[in-house]
Order: sequence, then C-alpha cells, then structure tokens
Amino acid sequence: MKRYFGFILPIVLAACVQTPAGSDGRQAQQTQKRASAHTELGSAYYGAGQYDIALQELKEALAADPDYVPALNQIALVHLALGQTRDAQTKFERALRLEPNNPSVNNNYGMLLCQQGNEKEAMRYFNNALADPLYKTPELAYINAGVCARMKGDDAQAEQYLTKALAMMPDQPQALYNLAEVAYRKGNLQKARSLITRQLQVSIPSADSLWLAARIESRLGDQTALSSYGAQLNRRFPNAPQTRAFNEGRFQ
Repeated sequence: MKRYFGFILPIVLAACVQTPAGSDGRQAQQTQKRASAHTELGSAYYGAGQYDIALQELKEALAADPDYVPALNQIALVHLALGQTRDAQTKFERALRLEPNNPSVNNNYGMLLCQQGNEKEAMRYFNNALADPLYKTPELAYINAGVCARMKGDDAQAEQYLTKALAMMPDQPQALYNLAEVAYRKGNLQKARSLITRQLQVSIPSADSLWLAARIESRLGDQTALSSYGAQLNRRFPNAPQTRAFNEGRFQ
C-alpha cells in the first residue's frame, strides 16, 4: 500500500507593488488595490474551504488586473482544490511568465508537476523556489520536494529535504510523517517510532499515520501499542483500506 501524506497547499497573500506618481500612477494604484483586496478575500475563502466564493473573488481580482501574480497563483490553487488541473496549470504558467523567479509560484507549480508524475521537472521548480534568499516560507518547498522525492523513489534525497524542513518547523506534521516513513523503510524502527509519535501528538491522526504507527509497532513487537493503534483505526476510520489491512493482519 503505497501512500503519501500530501503536499503543502499554501494560502497566497496579496503582495504590495510600488506604482508611479501622477494620474496614471494613481489609477494603477487603485487598480492594484482592487486586485489585492479581492485576492485577500479569495485567499481567506480558500483557507476556509469555500472554493466557489474564493473563485468568484479571484476572478474579480484578475478582472481588475489580469497580470496580478498573487491572484494568478491563488486561483491556480483553487482550481487544484476543485480538481481543475488544466486551469490550474494555465494560471501557474502565466504567473511564471510574468515572474519566473517568484518562489511561491515555483513551489506550487512544482507541486502540480509532481502530482502529474513529472517528478524530475518538479524538483527543478522546488529548487528555483529555494534559491530565493528572500522566500518567506522555504519550509513549504522543502516539504513538497521531500514528498516528491519519495514519489520518485529517492528516499535519500527525500530525507535531506524533509530534515531541512523539520529544522525550520520541528512540529510540521507532513515532514514528521514522511521522515517516519523513510526511517521505517530503511529499518530504523526506533527513529520511525519517535517521529510518528511526535506527528500524532501535534496533529489530528489520519488513517495513514495510524497505519504507519501500527506497522512500526508490529515489527517492534509491542502488542499493547499495536492494539491501541488498531482500536483507533477501527474507531476513527472503520471503512478505510488501512483499517481493513490491519484487521486482516497485512502489515507488510
């Protein structure tokens, strides 16, 4: 059962851009303010899971300024959340044409490419994001790069990226989970146990994380811990394939 604990989907905040003085400058400033305001609203609705309203707000932002990169970046994320991959790709690529070195867009586009199975090309965009010393959230690109490296079967590279993410955010759930998976696959069971225990302490348990914890305890021979994780799987996720595998004793 090959599963991954997801990519980081950020909320993009609108950026401020300096505009020239004079009547043209004032008009440009007002246009950008409208685009910025609608982008911030769209980001808030996206964060709340209200994708239809987010899409409306971001379309308003782009109607005010079709070249406003924060709006293009954010609407692409909304399209991804709605399963509209082609629309997302179009918006990301337009944003990159306008700002090829934008770290947030590079990170998000890399995430999309990796989801499409183009892991090698995706890594180039993650590294582009990480090359920007002013990138405010490099841990997001490190986590996404680590998840993508796992998807292409490179656990050594995944471990490097995820360790860097964890150094920046010691309680980041995705980094903890994926590092625990890498440690488990390498046979470093005590490290895997420590990482997944931390992950379960700082986030709501998922079927994936409980299943990994159960597999670790199965190999370590701790029947008490194994039973506890099995009980949680059955209570929280009775119909999940991980729960079915646990109940059938398929731990490998």
